[in-house]
Amino acid sequence: MSLALGGGFAALYAAGIVYFGFSPLATDVGYMPTQPIPYNHALHAGILGLDCTYCHATVDESPHAAVPPTQVCMNCHTGIKRESAEPAKSRIAAISAAYAASEAIKWVKVHDLPDYAYFNHSAHVRRGIGCASCHGRVDQMDVVYQAQPLSMGWCLECHREPERFLRPLDKITDMAYALTPEEQLRVGRELRQKYNINPSQDCSTCHR
Repeated sequence: MSLALGGGFAALYAAGIVYFGFSPLATDVGYMPTQPIPYNHALHAGILGLDCTYCHATVDESPHAAVPPTQVCMNCHTGIKRESAEPAKSRIAAISAAYAASEAIKWVKVHDLPDYAYFNHSAHVRRGIGCASCHGRVDQMDVVYQAQPLSMGWCLECHREPERFLRPLDKITDMAYALTPEEQLRVGRELRQKYNINPSQDCSTCHR
């Protein structure tokens, strides 16, 4: 009896792991969580042209792309769009209220890798991998969603052939940067040699 119960528990546990591993929280392209305050990346990063690193300031020096504190929002909105029409006015009022109360806005992470996978943002953006390669055209997203699967196989595609994705360092945050496949390979091979890019495919690189 106990053996049957143990087997049943093991089966349920395995099913739970598989379910989570393939859930939108882990791998699904299109995962688009509701944020506490709607933020339009197409407006800010697209129309207004804000650089990614203005809000995600540590992306080139830290393993993590920091979520901006409320102060960053208020750098602009202290004097801009305070009298916007609804619903923008209520959004800005909510940000202002959080700032006045010294409360962090609890943004929901969109690109959330499993704990067993290690990824260093700075190691990638400082060596020629652009934001759009992993995050898609964020400058065209009213609401940010997961554009790529972020799976092990998907990551290994880049580690095996980085020349397909490498770009000049001054184009890392340029969302509109694009070359033909042939031109990308030519430029990518030159950059791979210039930057001495030889990505590891060893398991311990990402699973530490």
